[in-house]
Amino acid sequence: MSAAVKYTLGRIGLFVAVLAALWFVDMNMFLRLMVALVFSAALSFFLLRGWRDEMAGEMAESAARRRADKERLRSALAGDDQPAGNEPEDRRS
Repeated sequence: MSAAVKYTLGRIGLFVAVLAALWFVDMNMFLRLMVALVFSAALSFFLLRGWRDEMAGEMAESAARRRADKERLRSALAGDDQPAGNEPEDRRS
């Protein structure tokens, strides 16, 4: 399971757990949802640090891979990346 899925499910789980804990508190439903959102965000900052760091690492690796692929494609389109023996016609004499 990817780190992004684990982190997202963890955030949703924390929100549901805090909301369940606040269910029997006498307050407006909108206020209860907002309090659950704030408290679950604060808890996830501490409790889900490992999954968040893992997700950030995966995202950084993916961005680096895309950047390298983009540079490889640009150099190939510019003609800098010619295989041996496949020289353009104007270079052969």
